[in-house]
Amino acid sequence: MAQGTADLNRCPPGGAAGVTALAALLGRDPKPVDPSCGVTPDALHVALIEETHCIGCTLCIQACPVDAIVGANKLMHSVVADLCTGCELCVAPCPVDCITMVPAKREWTRSDADAARQRHEARRTRLQMLHHETAGPAARTLANKAPLASSLTNESDKAKLIADVLAKARARRQATDDPSK
Repeated sequence: MAQGTADLNRCPPGGAAGVTALAALLGRDPKPVDPSCGVTPDALHVALIEETHCIGCTLCIQACPVDAIVGANKLMHSVVADLCTGCELCVAPCPVDCITMVPAKREWTRSDADAARQRHEARRTRLQMLHHETAGPAARTLANKAPLASSLTNESDKAKLIADVLAKARARRQATDDPSK
C-alpha cells in the first residue's frame, strides 16, 4: 500500500474505520471496503479448531500471520483466542475443514491492533532470518513444509501420510452428511 501497488480498502475485518485510518496514514482518499475481499463482519470473530478432527498438518499455523495458533506437526492444534485477529487466513488451508469462525465475545480494541501488529512483525522478521525469504503466504508455506517433507524419507511414507489425511477428511465429511453417525 505504501508503494501504491495495493489498494487500501482490501481488509474487510478493519471495515470502514480501518480504511479511513489507512487513508489518513498514507495521505490518500478513503474508499468503501472492496467486496471482492470479503464482507466486513458485524462483530469480531475468532478461529476455533475442532480438536477432535485436527490432524496436525500445521497448515493453519503457517497461515496465521500473528502466531495465534499453537501446536506441533501431527499433534492437535489450538487457537489462542485472545491473539486471533479474525482474519480467516487459517480456514482455507485446512485439509479437514476443522476450523470455523465464532463470535469472539469481545470488541476489537486499539491495543489488540497494536499487539497484533507487533506479533506480525516479529513473525515476519523470524521467517526472514530462518528462511531468507519474504514472509508472504506462499513463502511461509513452502519454507515451513521443508521439515515435514524431509522427515518423510521414502515415497511410501509420503503416500501413507496423504492417505491418512484423506481418510480422516472423508470420515468427517461422511459423519457430517449422515447425522446418525
